[in-house]
Amino acid sequence: MESIVEYVNGIIWSNALIFMCLGAGLWFTLRTRFMQIRGFAEMCRLTVRGQKSDAGVSSFQALAMSMAGRMGIGNIAGVATAIAYGGPGAIFWMWVMGFLGASTSYVESTLAQIYKTKDAEGRYRGGPAYYIEKAMGLKWYAAVFAVATVIAAGFLLPGVQANAIADSAVNVLCTGADACASLGGAASMKLWIGIAVAALLGVIIFGGVKRIASFAEVIVPFMALGFILMAVVVMMLNAGKVPAMFADIFSSAFGAHAAFGGIIGQAIAWGVKRGIYANEAGQGTGPHAAAAAEVSHPAKQGYVQAFAIYFDTMLVCTSTAFLLLSTGMYNVFREVTEGGVQKLEAIVSGVPGVAPSEGALFTQAAVESVLPGWGAGFVALALFFFAFTTIMAYYYMAETNLTYLAGSNRTHPAATLLLRLGIMGMVVFGAFHNAKMAWALGDIGVGLMAWLNVIAILILQKPAMLALSDYERQKKLGLDPTFDPDALGIRNADFWRGNK
Repeated sequence: MESIVEYVNGIIWSNALIFMCLGAGLWFTLRTRFMQIRGFAEMCRLTVRGQKSDAGVSSFQALAMSMAGRMGIGNIAGVATAIAYGGPGAIFWMWVMGFLGASTSYVESTLAQIYKTKDAEGRYRGGPAYYIEKAMGLKWYAAVFAVATVIAAGFLLPGVQANAIADSAVNVLCTGADACASLGGAASMKLWIGIAVAALLGVIIFGGVKRIASFAEVIVPFMALGFILMAVVVMMLNAGKVPAMFADIFSSAFGAHAAFGGIIGQAIAWGVKRGIYANEAGQGTGPHAAAAAEVSHPAKQGYVQAFAIYFDTMLVCTSTAFLLLSTGMYNVFREVTEGGVQKLEAIVSGVPGVAPSEGALFTQAAVESVLPGWGAGFVALALFFFAFTTIMAYYYMAETNLTYLAGSNRTHPAATLLLRLGIMGMVVFGAFHNAKMAWALGDIGVGLMAWLNVIAILILQKPAMLALSDYERQKKLGLDPTFDPDALGIRNADFWRGNK
């Protein structure tokens, strides 16, 4: 089973996908005239403004919901895995993906707002499936994306997050020879952790979209700022190592580092791969939350979601990278072939015995090396909130696509119940399954969605560009921009036509 999963993962995450994501980000950056730089002040202003209604959530709540999806174990464990396979240079390419990804996020999120609709219960819904059908007229393609997202977000991705929660908790609680013995050992402890997380998830997701938004609005900002503050403290305590850390990042990113020069290809591949996993730009997940926002112009939420990429990659992911590199608590491997068998050979062994797929353990070791006695526990707690809110966001994405598949009808209660029980079951399954398998399944889910969505937004970019020009024109006139799709020649934006 593992070999099949790895084979499929290798096909989906070929160089074609990596270069397509980089190319799309570069193209959108040029087409928007570097809006992620020009519009940075506007991003910040719009993030803290906006209103909510019975049908939609505020811009900040939509941001929090999308950040809940973005800020998962990819920000903690995923960064460590990228370094393990690509060396410190992977962080530079993660930054590149974050910068370019901000424009990609603008495009997909603005499209989600333009083509959003109201479901049978009067709530805003939108995302790739909706704009693929309305703008491309390809209902079969939209249905393929919707099914892929229900499978990925509902059944493949949650296990990765749950596995990291369980691993980090066991690393703190089951350290002694007799630790966790009363619960049957570490394996049983992971099972109990999975059950507890699944039960807590059930309380949230059975409460609906509003409860998800309210929970994310409170938890996400505090967990992110707390983790960033921890990274700053560790950096200050290791200030003397910071110059060498930056030198390693930039030299190995371009193959100039003596030790890491031979893995520049891996640095690019893993930096982009984990960058997409962490910030989700182009993956098609962020647009679901973006469509739920109550705004007067689609570009407003496009700006807000572009800011989300900056916050996720440049602050949270970078904080993890600096924790690892400044303390030396990381491993780097290269692939070698011995006797016809491929294996990993260690170039750096800062944390001996820890595999690349066990990324959270590197971050725990980094904080523990500076703040012994409670560092590992802090990371486990931070990772719990990061991963839990991401699972919660995955459910919202899966539910939205289930709603799309139901069409004009209400989603059948049995289908919704099956989805809720399914995602809870996968949380329990992922918690005690091995990390390598969980990551591979998660990568398949991310890659499949990215393939379908990036192709779609490359074809459908024009309405998002028209919306950006229209927004900037109205801002120059001193107006609070409003959206009229007919005036811009945008067809099938039925929600906005009925709300002029």
